[in-house]
Amino acid sequence: MSYLLRRLEFFVITLWAALTVNFILPRLMPGNPAEAMLVRFHGRATPQAVKTMEVAFGLHTDENIFQQYFDYLGNTLHGDFGTSLSFFPSSVGKVVMLALPWSVGLVGTATVIAFVLGTLIGMLAAWRRGGLFDAILPPVFIVISAFPYFWLGLIFLLVFALTLNWFPLGFGYELASTINLSWSFVGEVVWHAFLPALTIVVTSIGGWILTMRNTMITTLAEDYVKMARAKGLSPVRIMLMYAGRNAILPNLTGFAMSLGFVISGAIAVEIVFNYPGLGFMLLNAVNNEDFALMQALFLLITVAVLVAVLISDVLTAILDPRTREAG
Repeated sequence: MSYLLRRLEFFVITLWAALTVNFILPRLMPGNPAEAMLVRFHGRATPQAVKTMEVAFGLHTDENIFQQYFDYLGNTLHGDFGTSLSFFPSSVGKVVMLALPWSVGLVGTATVIAFVLGTLIGMLAAWRRGGLFDAILPPVFIVISAFPYFWLGLIFLLVFALTLNWFPLGFGYELASTINLSWSFVGEVVWHAFLPALTIVVTSIGGWILTMRNTMITTLAEDYVKMARAKGLSPVRIMLMYAGRNAILPNLTGFAMSLGFVISGAIAVEIVFNYPGLGFMLLNAVNNEDFALMQALFLLITVAVLVAVLISDVLTAILDPRTREAG
């Protein structure tokens, strides 16, 4: 219980620090969303026009910085992040919720697949160290993982979309389709997501393989693994329950971090495939100087990472009780 309380205390303090930094940074930048929008669409902005737009964007320049800070904390707790400049007059929360399922579905699924396959391949490679399996698969995937996301995505588009015409060129679904929960639409979404998901899996699986293989080799030399072999336990049980259970801990921490960054999406992949996720939205927010949207996305990414790390700490403590004593 004390270990969990310490982890929660770290979570709360880090979250407060992230909220504070997220409040300060946009206010250090020149201009504001109202001025940016009026200059972009209406030329030179009059003071009256700027004041009107500031009210629309929820900017209270007559309040002191401390009052703005407490208002910001209160609005954040209620999920009110203001009005989006890029999608005016829609609220930031509504805009984020439109793109969130696409990033979670694509990047989240691809990350889980890469982690599971990479962990299993690394475990088997270490168990059969020096064999044909160990000599081929890990080096191939590790070399491929050095390829940039966007480069491999362009190659997949050239081969499978333009040349073979097996998959669409991009986007999350056919533009003529209407979003619904029918099986035909779900199949259409999976068809459009296959190439970007394949890009993420192929370029990220090498890291999981390398980490798991190296940790597994070290774990196999431990005394408790030798004792399990001396007792005559089955090789599968030794590999999974003795060596694999302890060797997976470093991968588990990295997996939690990866799940946290799922919220940000794979920006390069979403740009190449024109996929309607949060990564593509973040790029547009930066290009359009949409401070409110940027602020919400940065905060969302931070919270996702913190929650993922907290869950990782709890799972690590369950799998390895020694961490509770060390904490």
